[in-house]
Amino acid sequence: MPRIDLYRTVHMGQRERLFALAVETGAADTAEPECAGHLAKRCLAMTQELREHADHEDRFIHPLLRERAPEAADALDAEHVRLDAALTALDDRARRLPTTPAGSLPDAQHGLYLAVNELISAYLAHLHAEETVAMPALWDRCSDAELGEVFAAFKASRTPEESLADLRGMLPSLPPAVRTAIVRATLEAAPDDDAGRTLAAVSTTLDPRRRSRLYDDLGAPEAWALVESEREQAH
Repeated sequence: MPRIDLYRTVHMGQRERLFALAVETGAADTAEPECAGHLAKRCLAMTQELREHADHEDRFIHPLLRERAPEAADALDAEHVRLDAALTALDDRARRLPTTPAGSLPDAQHGLYLAVNELISAYLAHLHAEETVAMPALWDRCSDAELGEVFAAFKASRTPEESLADLRGMLPSLPPAVRTAIVRATLEAAPDDDAGRTLAAVSTTLDPRRRSRLYDDLGAPEAWALVESEREQAH
């Protein structure tokens, strides 16, 4: 049976959003009204997400890592220096973009694009260290029960709205079997009369092909669940 991985699925979602942001930043038409402001908000939302994620790891995972595998914790600390610099650089460029004169926007946009990719470079190295150094160290020195307690504590700290956002953020990037298992567990924890609405809500970030596959794998009536979603939005 696979052991609990505290990093894998959430990191897959983060990678997808970072790569999408890089493409969006490079291809955007900043000559269009509000485009520069939209790009700035997208970049600032990403840096905020990554900082919040780091805070969660510092609170729930890294104390155990520091206790059981201090050398792995030291490796992550070294990654933070470059990562923090890349986050700050992207924030600075994003905040300046909306007030950049029109004639300077193309260069400013490309500078933002480079800053996004510098962050991606730093963040991929950080994820690699967590996945190939920190997690194996935790597997080697912690029981499944201890890892489960970490995961349970994090889940208990999340509001229903935050938990829903977490699921929506990771589901599109996961392989079908993993996606289905996560959603099935979510539905089993939901009240019986709320399962349809829950399924419709968590699948909103999936494209039609992935959503159809999910419903097929769950044996769920997709059309009925989408009606439930529309009713919920109407209220």
